[in-house]
Amino acid sequence: MGKVKAGLLPLYIKLYDDTCPGLRPRLEKFYSKLAVLLEEEGIDVIRNSFCRIDSEFKEAVKNFENEGAQCIITINMAYSPSLESAEALTKTKLPVVVLDTTETYGFGPDQDPGEIDYNHGIHGVMDLCNIIKRAGKKYAIAAGHYERSDVIKRTAGLVKAACAAESLAGTRVGSIGGTFNGMGDFQVTADELRERFGVELITSTDSEMKELSDSVTEEEIQAEIKADKKRFAYPKKIDKDIYNANVKACLAVRKWIEKHSLDAFSVNFLKACPEYGLDTMPFAEACKAMERGIGYAGEGDVLDAAFAGVLIRAFKEASFVEIFCPDWQDDRIFISHMGEMNYALAASKPEMILRTTNYTDSVMPMAAYACYKEGDAVYANIFRDDEGYCLLATPVKMLRIENDSNFKASVRGWMKPHMPVSDFLKKLSEYGATHHSMLIYGAHTDELMYFGKLLGMKVYEI
Repeated sequence: MGKVKAGLLPLYIKLYDDTCPGLRPRLEKFYSKLAVLLEEEGIDVIRNSFCRIDSEFKEAVKNFENEGAQCIITINMAYSPSLESAEALTKTKLPVVVLDTTETYGFGPDQDPGEIDYNHGIHGVMDLCNIIKRAGKKYAIAAGHYERSDVIKRTAGLVKAACAAESLAGTRVGSIGGTFNGMGDFQVTADELRERFGVELITSTDSEMKELSDSVTEEEIQAEIKADKKRFAYPKKIDKDIYNANVKACLAVRKWIEKHSLDAFSVNFLKACPEYGLDTMPFAEACKAMERGIGYAGEGDVLDAAFAGVLIRAFKEASFVEIFCPDWQDDRIFISHMGEMNYALAASKPEMILRTTNYTDSVMPMAAYACYKEGDAVYANIFRDDEGYCLLATPVKMLRIENDSNFKASVRGWMKPHMPVSDFLKKLSEYGATHHSMLIYGAHTDELMYFGKLLGMKVYEI
């Protein structure tokens, strides 16, 4: 997914053009300014002339669809009667994000009453939202002053969330080795993935992986190692043969991803061994793939892998994560995994280290370990209850860590929920959250809520 594309729909009223046409020039400049600000947030904006009556709205929406828009952003330039735009907005399959803002910041008793003409679109927003909600249209709204708040950023985030939801159908997710035996919370059948989310499951075979492994050349291995040495630190020397075997496994998986045009994948580490066609567990490729926008989740979790993929491509700074240990003492949570993280989220240069434990007869695996960087994020979890699929999202802070030398050989991060850890963990399991999750930096819970609603899931914010 490159830049997300959205149509910016300006809502207006014909009455004003007929009776006070002098209002339009200033409002058109404001519309253009908003379009530029959205573009600066990574949205490819399709512009349109002001729409006032039913036929103009239908023509604009058709134009957005023809130009490949993935979402419509509405902006009330003034009051606009809802029934003029409602049919066009409720009949289109494109999701709708309502940008509720005005040009003038202050509107106290000292303001010029003439500013009313340029800043009263809010009651048009209320009229429209009432009507499209009654029609069953799923929409999201961001409100605030365009310069004195983060409303433009929030609007862009909602658009990205909508595009992520819309792009899930058609995702191709691969599985190497099936699921970890007995691990039930995330398991899903190929039929359910396809029928519920439109996701196609591709399962590797032992012979296919062996053939791809055998096709990796020495030149390809050395080129990858050369690239690794530019980006990773090496606290200890790694045996050449072990390094080569690890890179060979990673490149075999990369060839498999490319062969099947996969958007996401998962590996059962117990099947990442010569018996199943791989020399060892491809930890580094899982990390590099996420950095390239390919979704990943561990232990054969193809459901979360597919979701991670669309969220990484939409929000860039996102990763599959797993809660490991509560830090009761400092009221925070340690997150980790065997060797997988999105390198785009590393606080410093990852260190390539040979693991000290192995669970198969494979070559000893190695991984480039790092700590997750400091920042605000959303922790999100996809799970099923007795009625269907659900999404849970909550704001968290990833903490700045200075003294983690004991954990150099671990993927690591310390996450601070906005409530006591004991309450947070209790709520997760009361809802039925799985042990595999996603971390999305720079996102807002509203964006994940909208993402889930568009996919027909029950959504929970904690």
